Amino acid sequence: MTRILRVDVVLPVILSLYLLLLDSPVETASEFNPYNVLGVSKSASQAEIKKAYKQLAREWHPDKNKDPGAEDMFIKISKSYEILSNEEKRSNYDRFGQMDENRHPGQAQQGFRHFHDSFYFDESFFQFPRANRDFADSKYMLHYTQYMNDIIPDSFKRPYLIKITSDWCFTCIHIEPVWKEVVQELEALGVGIGVVDVGYERRLANQLGAHRTPSILGLINGKVTFFHYAILKEHLRQFVEDLLPQRLVEKVTDRNYQDFLNSWHEENKPHVLLFDQVPMVPLLYKLAAFTYKDYVRFGYVDQGLTETVNLLQQFNINTYAPTMLLFKENTDKPADIIQAKGMKKQIVDEFISTNRFLIVPRLVNQKLFDELCPVKQFHRRRKYCVLLITSPDESFTPGNDAFLAFASFNSKEILRFAYVYQKQQQPLCDALLKNKDSMPPQVVILERRNAAGKVLYRAVTGGWNGSEEDKYRLQEQLDLLQKDPSFLNYDAMLPELNNEFASMFLIQWIYSAYDYLTQIIEDILHSNWREMMPLLSLIFSALFILFGTVVIQAFR
Repeated sequence: MTRILRVDVVLPVILSLYLLLLDSPVETASEFNPYNVLGVSKSASQAEIKKAYKQLAREWHPDKNKDPGAEDMFIKISKSYEILSNEEKRSNYDRFGQMDENRHPGQAQQGFRHFHDSFYFDESFFQFPRANRDFADSKYMLHYTQYMNDIIPDSFKRPYLIKITSDWCFTCIHIEPVWKEVVQELEALGVGIGVVDVGYERRLANQLGAHRTPSILGLINGKVTFFHYAILKEHLRQFVEDLLPQRLVEKVTDRNYQDFLNSWHEENKPHVLLFDQVPMVPLLYKLAAFTYKDYVRFGYVDQGLTETVNLLQQFNINTYAPTMLLFKENTDKPADIIQAKGMKKQIVDEFISTNRFLIVPRLVNQKLFDELCPVKQFHRRRKYCVLLITSPDESFTPGNDAFLAFASFNSKEILRFAYVYQKQQQPLCDALLKNKDSMPPQVVILERRNAAGKVLYRAVTGGWNGSEEDKYRLQEQLDLLQKDPSFLNYDAMLPELNNEFASMFLIQWIYSAYDYLTQIIEDILHSNWREMMPLLSLIFSALFILFGTVVIQAFR
């Protein structure tokens, strides 16, 4: 009975407020000019429009600007950018003064809009489609343990877009249409999606630093970044794109393609070229480059540039659809090609994952050794590693090239070919070349027996100079091995490989520090002090410890 009385009292109040707001004056399309709002001309480029929007959005953001009209001004700025950043909407406005895809030219804007935490309201405010929202978000719901054990490690392979919500968050309802559309598009490209309900996962919300609903944040490489702008599809897509490192994909033209392809030897990776007609690198390709950054180097060729004409002719590129060429050791001819009008994530993943190693990669760390030469698990899943122990000196080049040519004709999945430089991996070579008279170049056939480093192996007699006799002898012993696995009659315990790219850690640390500094500046501009508290606390704690250590040393 009490509930019925409460509804009888509250419902007329809500309806009265609704009718009052509908009768309030609204701004017509003829009074609204997005060019004037952003302060740009009708001939302004997209870069100029974006620059003007960012400057005005920071100036008029209600969290920063306490002017009474800041909320309305921020809405106008966001709506103006929504129109002018979309070529179709901009064209409609220039021709008809049309601001909305679902409104006829000159028709006034219906309903009302109010600002709250950078999100928009309209007359559907009084609807509450809770069941649909819960059903749509249920498969993306995150829990603390799942986030710590699964999501954070996975964020080193793909970025995540996470929404913070709750059952009684009215503003959350109004971002649902945009959120669903964005999720449908970005998930198909490979972006991870998550939803955190603070009513059930307060611990996880605190871990993320999310202190209000609704909030949207990005997660990449274990680092959380908050979304600060109005909820629009274009903004969220750009937010995800900005999460990715800036040096994932190299722009390739006629002038630098040779340097790009020839760097396979230094980077020890296959190289992929994507040919497309759009000036900007597609987000799908950037996401693939982030996922496979440890295996493959990525380049992009804009087919619309005059600086790429020779490149298109050299590789006979048909411009009717996006084309991907994958190169390994031979830079004159691609090792694999794929072309499709609707390039899908599954197609790209399969194409790259099956070609993520060179024909004869160099063992530069333990991780690569584990993947190329996995530990034996079952008899039918044996993998034999044919290893050339050599040197980068020019005198060894003919033998190295002959080993690559021999491996290129191999068609047996049971065999994997690789090489190491003796000086860079001296402990490994000493374990395999126990005979003092055995000097590189030498070919060793081995099978890994356990993760602790035990291997069965046998060195190919006579060394390796790349002669026809050497090739015949190696082929003969490989044939004997497949008939009789006991052919490998020596055993050894291999040490862990040296990480030859460890020197790159400093450069990666500098890039990471730059990304963190950029994020701190962005948070300061938006005055998100609560979200910055964990990082600020860490910084001040480190300074306190450092200062305390200096004081103690001084007194000593």
